[in-house]
Amino acid sequence: MFIDELFTPVLLLDTDILERNLSRMQKKVGALGVALRPHIKTHKCIEIGKRQRELGAKGITVSTFYEAEQFAKAGFNDITWAFPIPPVYTAPAVELAKSVSFRVVIDSREAMQYLDRACKALGASIHVWLKVDCGYHRAGVDPTSQLAEELVRALAGSRTLLFDGILSHSGHAYYGTTREEILNVANQERMVMVEFAGRMRSMGLPVPGVSIGSTPSMSVIENLDGVTEVRPGNYCFYDRTMIELGVCCPEDCAVSVLSSVISHQRGASHFVVDAGALALSKDSGVSHPRGNGAMGALYDNYSSKRLHQRLALKTLSQEHGKVVADEASEINSRFPVGAKVRILENHSCLTVAHFDEYHIVRGDEVVDRWKILRGRV
Repeated sequence: MFIDELFTPVLLLDTDILERNLSRMQKKVGALGVALRPHIKTHKCIEIGKRQRELGAKGITVSTFYEAEQFAKAGFNDITWAFPIPPVYTAPAVELAKSVSFRVVIDSREAMQYLDRACKALGASIHVWLKVDCGYHRAGVDPTSQLAEELVRALAGSRTLLFDGILSHSGHAYYGTTREEILNVANQERMVMVEFAGRMRSMGLPVPGVSIGSTPSMSVIENLDGVTEVRPGNYCFYDRTMIELGVCCPEDCAVSVLSSVISHQRGASHFVVDAGALALSKDSGVSHPRGNGAMGALYDNYSSKRLHQRLALKTLSQEHGKVVADEASEINSRFPVGAKVRILENHSCLTVAHFDEYHIVRGDEVVDRWKILRGRV
C-alpha cells in the first residue's frame, strides 16, 4: 500500500528517520558517560520502546500508570513514572512494584506518607525519586529548602521506600530563544542537581542517582558530570517546535500527518484540510518570534524535507484545519479538493496521543502499522 491510498487524517512515521534519531541520542549520552532512560510518553509504542532497549537504554520513563502497566505486560521491567504520584495510585503502584522495578516520584510529605501506608498494608516496597525544582517552577521541592533536606533524610531512612535519588525536568528549556539559552538551562539543571546531591552527601545522606533532562537540553548539552541518567522523550520524533528552538532540522522529524483538502473556494487565500485539533492538538508551539503563530507547517516537498514558507496552518477547529497563504495567487489552481498534504505538527507528543496507530512508511510505501498505547486507565 502507498500513502496516497490511506484514509485521512493519518499518522505517518518515517522509520529510517526514527532509527537514526534513536541511535544518535543513545550514542551521545553513552559518550557522556550516563544512562539513557527514554520517556516513552512521546511515542507510547512497544515496538519503539524495544528498539530503544536494544540500543542500550536503561529502563524507560512513563507519564501515566496505564503506560507503566502496558509496558510491564510487554516485558519492560525497569520503569520510572516521572510524575508526582496521585495518592489514589499508591496501592496500585505498590502492587506493580511486586513484579517489576517500578520507580515513582514524590515532592511532599503527604505523598511519602501515602506510599508508606500502602507499602505497609501490602507488605511490599517501592522505589522512589525525590522531585527537585531545577528552575522550571512547575513541581518539585526547592533544593535550598528545609523540606528538601527533610525528605532526603526521611527517604534515606525509610524501611518501605527504596530511595533512588533526585530527579528533575528542565521544561524551561522550551522557552529558550537561542541554542545558547537552551544550553544555559541545561547546564543550570545539571549544576543545581549536582550541587544539591553533593550537599546531601556531605551530611552523610545517600543520594544514589541524579536523573535529569528534556529533549532540548539533552540535544545541546556536552557535560553531564555528576549525572547518572537522562530522560529525553521527544528526540525520537522531534517536531516543528524543536526546529524553531534550533535543536533539530526538518530532516530529523520522523512523524507527520497526512491530510486531505476538503474545501478550496475560487479566489480564496486559504483552503481547508481534514486535520483539526483532534489530529494535531492545539499546541501553538514556541512563544518567541521565530514561532509565527501557526498550528503546524506544510511540506512543500517531503522527499527533500522542504517546508512551505508562504503557507501556514493558521487555525484549527475540531476536525478542520485552515491553511492560509500570503496571497490568493499563491494557491490558485493548486491544492484542489481531494489533494493530499503532509503536515509537520507543532508537538509530536500531543499529536501522537490523538491516533490509535502509526502507519510506518519508507518513502511513499506503507510497510507496517504499530499500535499506540494512548489509554488512561
